[in-house]
Amino acid sequence: MGPRLRRIRKERGATLAGLSEATGISVSTLSRLESGLRKPSLELLLPIARAHRVALDELVGAPPVGDPRVRAEPMVRHGRTYWPLTSRPGGLQAYKVLEPKRTTEPDPRTHEGYEWLYVLSGRLRVVLGEHDVVLEAGEAAEFDTRVPHWFGSTGEGPAEFLSLFGPQGERMHVRARPKARSEEV
Repeated sequence: MGPRLRRIRKERGATLAGLSEATGISVSTLSRLESGLRKPSLELLLPIARAHRVALDELVGAPPVGDPRVRAEPMVRHGRTYWPLTSRPGGLQAYKVLEPKRTTEPDPRTHEGYEWLYVLSGRLRVVLGEHDVVLEAGEAAEFDTRVPHWFGSTGEGPAEFLSLFGPQGERMHVRARPKARSEEV
């Protein structure tokens, strides 16, 4: 994949420094991606695809013609495991998420977008504005992400759920460089 990333960058007349500025990814990380010394992740590839204004599959190579499967690797962030179920940047994003059994204090955040949650198994605690509810397997929630929200384990066991969010919602969930907390809210 490294040579493909380098070719696309050069075809667009971009430098590593310019791409770093556009994506928030360090020049050294971009260089290691292009040389094959760093394994690419969805978290790194999404901002690169946006900066080049190409579909993600152009960076990673399109699946064989006629094969509709999404072939994305799971990623772990803040103890949660995410399996991407969509591969088109800028549109509706879908993830299967495993929230491990743990006890954490809610830390509601806001961001642009709209989100839907559907619990596959276990119980998922959802704090939305003034509401604090527990979703059981088979239950769903939908909300405007400009309302302060948080979801996580009830502490009783793991929860597996689907998360879908509209354009701009992915900014909170997947990004190359974390922002200071005051900038996220």
